[in-house]
Amino acid sequence: MARFRRSAPVAEGALPKEEQLSMGGLFRSTFDRACSRVNAARGSDDPRELSTRIFFVVLALSAIGLMLQLSHSSTTMGEEDFWRATFGQLVFRMLGLGALLAGLQLGPQGLRRALPVLLTLAIIALILVYVPGVGATINGAKRWVSLGFVSFQPSEVARVVGLLWLAHRLSLLEPPLKDFKRDILPLLLVGALIAGLILFETDTGGAMLFMACFSLLLWVGGAEFKKIAGPVLVVMLLALAGALTFVSYVRERIAMWLGNSSNAQVTDSLQAIASGDAFGNGFGQGLWRNARVPYLETDYIYALVGEEFGLFGMLLVTGLFMTLLVYGLRYALCIKDRYAALAAFGLILTVIVQAMIHMQVVVQLAPPKGMPLPFLSHGGTSLIVSSFAIGVALGAARREVRPETTSSTVAEPTTAA
Repeated sequence: MARFRRSAPVAEGALPKEEQLSMGGLFRSTFDRACSRVNAARGSDDPRELSTRIFFVVLALSAIGLMLQLSHSSTTMGEEDFWRATFGQLVFRMLGLGALLAGLQLGPQGLRRALPVLLTLAIIALILVYVPGVGATINGAKRWVSLGFVSFQPSEVARVVGLLWLAHRLSLLEPPLKDFKRDILPLLLVGALIAGLILFETDTGGAMLFMACFSLLLWVGGAEFKKIAGPVLVVMLLALAGALTFVSYVRERIAMWLGNSSNAQVTDSLQAIASGDAFGNGFGQGLWRNARVPYLETDYIYALVGEEFGLFGMLLVTGLFMTLLVYGLRYALCIKDRYAALAAFGLILTVIVQAMIHMQVVVQLAPPKGMPLPFLSHGGTSLIVSSFAIGVALGAARREVRPETTSSTVAEPTTAA
């Protein structure tokens, strides 16, 4: 994947430099050695086989999410509300599966021509959250657009569209990208615009999630680390400083993380995990939801996993996301088309990073942040967008030609005597 440089033909079994992932900086030699080992086995990887494995990993995560949602609603709702919630969950899961299959059919190439329009619409949607009558405010945050019959979070859509657009732009440039003003700065400005609109919602964590994935994809796509690290770090630090200065809840969450303040939701979520011990209290047997721990089915669902399925369940969910990461990296390395490979990498990356942030928040390795766990948390926008993102990434394999094995010997034509 990504540094795609033109080179002379190489020996059989080796990879051309244009398909290798190289890296500068302190960890260059270590990372390159690790990549060389991955690339050594790359020739035996079939992108279609890997896409099938990723597909089933996502289905497993979605099935676990459905179980957790049904478990939560069965003990916190009355019978009528439970069946209504169950029907809603089944509908959302089917929509998620439909989005996954639709993305699989489209693939990165199917969206490529529409990316300028999609990016424009995504930016407009981010602005609409501030328009009275269209934007919806929940818990003091302007993160939703309501169209009457449906509401969604534009930031979720903008993150996927932004990464696809960046992959497209990078595929048009010849790496390495050495000219900062001509090649790198315009891309960073678009990324900063999207991140800024998300930040002002206010969604500090969402803005940093987008900028982190955007920067990583830009780096993998050919930009030199030293040329993007400084500007991105400055922008993120300024954004964090502004949030700490003007947004009170950000200061409170940092104080909670540092131990200078306490919050019942954070404390109770840890207690829920601790009550699960090694193998949990059993499916539907968790008690902390009945103590009205807020957002246990959404922003803190990883704590519900620990309560009902214990350390075993938490390791299982973590293992599935790690499997998605490993298969995703191998899969992206198999894709020969530069744009499709970068798109697949970026889309799988954003799902993994979001999952990592959620799990770190729940176990207090990161400041509290309202971020759903992909495929598990309650919420339609996150489920559908995450499913669509993975589907588009997997759609890249549909255009790949499976290498055919040919016989090493060819029969000599016979001649008449």
